[in-house]
Amino acid sequence: MLFVSMLIMGMIIGFIGIGGAGITIALLTVGFGVPIHTALAVALSAMVFTTMSGALSHFKEGNVIPKTGAVLGISGMVGAFMGANISNIIPSDILGKMSGSIMILSAILLYIKVYQPQWLNKHFPPRAGLLDGHKLYIYGSIAGCLNGLISGAFGIGAAAFIQLTLMIIFGVPVLYAIGTCMMVILPISIAGGLGYFLNGQLDLWIFIQTLVGQAIGAYLGAKLTRLAPRPILKFFMVAMSASGGLAMLLLY
Repeated sequence: MLFVSMLIMGMIIGFIGIGGAGITIALLTVGFGVPIHTALAVALSAMVFTTMSGALSHFKEGNVIPKTGAVLGISGMVGAFMGANISNIIPSDILGKMSGSIMILSAILLYIKVYQPQWLNKHFPPRAGLLDGHKLYIYGSIAGCLNGLISGAFGIGAAAFIQLTLMIIFGVPVLYAIGTCMMVILPISIAGGLGYFLNGQLDLWIFIQTLVGQAIGAYLGAKLTRLAPRPILKFFMVAMSASGGLAMLLLY
């Protein structure tokens, strides 16, 4: 049942083009009774493989700002490893509610990005030109560490947080923000997954079922993306994140 569920979820993830870590955590904990720390470990570790191909593809297509991505990615590794170790000492019931809250916040940011781009640009105008020089390293180290901490502590990819950070603070255009975000998430998920593994929280059998099911499903789901109307895709992008957060807050 776990494998079949992850296969179906993978199809939805591939169909709408999101990472799916939040809804994976909700399904594992609420649907299958997996301990929250194990669910976070599985979701974050699986993200290493699901983002690897995407990051490589964006890099080949030239949709990545390598220098900016490297600064945020390296500092993000530090934050993610710290976050995984902090998460390990938080009681399960509290961690579940905190993870749900972060998912809801991520859904709100995603809603603003998808449905209210004019409001976002008006109140948080993107930086004119790429941030460079010593400010890139200072701001990048802080932003990368904070985003990594969120990802490592709560098992999510933090894509909404990272993309908005790249656009508003670092002046990365939207298309490049998507590709660079994938580059940043990859080392963050590696460090976070390693942190959970060293703390003995990663269940390899659940991880394998999750990874294989989602990988096969995402491949199949991606082939259907072009058939769906854009409004439906936008709705499910926000709804998936929001439903995962609500499930964690109300049912865990």
